[in-house]
Amino acid sequence: MTGATKELQADYDTPWKDVLETYFEQFTNFFFPAVWAGIDWDKGYEFLDKELQKVVRDAVLGRRIGDKLVRVWQADGQEAWVLIHIEVQGQYEPAFAERIYVYNYRLFDRYQRRVASLVVLADRSATWRPNEYGYDLWGSRVAFHFPAVKLLDYAAHWGDLTASKNPFATVVMAHLKAQETRDDVQQRKMWKLALIHQLHERGVERQEILNLFRFIDWVLALPDAVEADVWQEIAAYEEERHMTYITSVERIGMRRGLEQGLHEGFEQGMQQGMQQGMQQGMQQGMQQGMQQGMQQGMQQGLQQGMQQGETTGLRQGLLAGIELGLELKYGSEGIALLPDIYRIEDVGILRALHEGLKVAPTLSEWQRVYRTSTLALPAQGEKQT
Repeated sequence: MTGATKELQADYDTPWKDVLETYFEQFTNFFFPAVWAGIDWDKGYEFLDKELQKVVRDAVLGRRIGDKLVRVWQADGQEAWVLIHIEVQGQYEPAFAERIYVYNYRLFDRYQRRVASLVVLADRSATWRPNEYGYDLWGSRVAFHFPAVKLLDYAAHWGDLTASKNPFATVVMAHLKAQETRDDVQQRKMWKLALIHQLHERGVERQEILNLFRFIDWVLALPDAVEADVWQEIAAYEEERHMTYITSVERIGMRRGLEQGLHEGFEQGMQQGMQQGMQQGMQQGMQQGMQQGMQQGMQQGLQQGMQQGETTGLRQGLLAGIELGLELKYGSEGIALLPDIYRIEDVGILRALHEGLKVAPTLSEWQRVYRTSTLALPAQGEKQT
């Protein structure tokens, strides 16, 4: 197969949001070094994505790959804190510059803080380069400029990308090759393997390899049969070099294994819960039969057992799926949330948490689902009704 009859699909949204949050400092250093130099990194930074959605949710949106709102502190101490709005735009949008201007002034109006708008143009058009918005009406003038980088420009500097130790060099290479090979399966496979091999050869920490592999795996998506070949080659490569990084048990937690793991955990928990519920129902039926007559008691007990088994099985299935998903997707930080989750009796809430695991790219985003879903829960130690 030298080419694909149908354009290969790539999900850019989830991996870009994830990598922005994981490597925010490196992002600013790579794309906007002047911004990086102006931030007091010792004071940390805070993502305000929920607040961003409140400001922009009524806007007409184009194909955004990712957007972030970050609170940072200035290195010169001129202002206690300021805001950075990051927009990664995936396609041409006629009113894009105007929208960035609108977001900027809405954020300023809401927080009364200065706002820096930073734009990454990740589309495939070499000529579309918006970086300002303004108008002049009878002497009333608006002039808004924002720094913007074009990912396509980095293709001419491939040698610099391969030599760079900044993780966003790998991000840019993977993104560019995903666009370049959108109609060629074999070329995409070749570049996916090349970028993964490069991760191993850079000598970076194991966790960074896993983080960047996750981005590569998402954007350079392949048909299942070809993907299986890729995994075999990765396994052979790692075995030869005695480094089971990607092919360790953590690979199960990547995108392709997560949904299957959630489903299997649910099915196993459901089956176990049904069995337990039936046993409990039969025991109750025997006890009631001694008082009300064996046949009537057994019939009522069986019905109760089936109902209880269904509810218990559903709850246990959801809990099993959530536990597996937290472990595989978020590791020890996810597992630490289980004590609170196991006290939840409401299967509707558990179902929302279970579904949230399939779509939340980071633990912080899944925690927002958790907080929203559990607002009505009683405090620890109180009985749920």
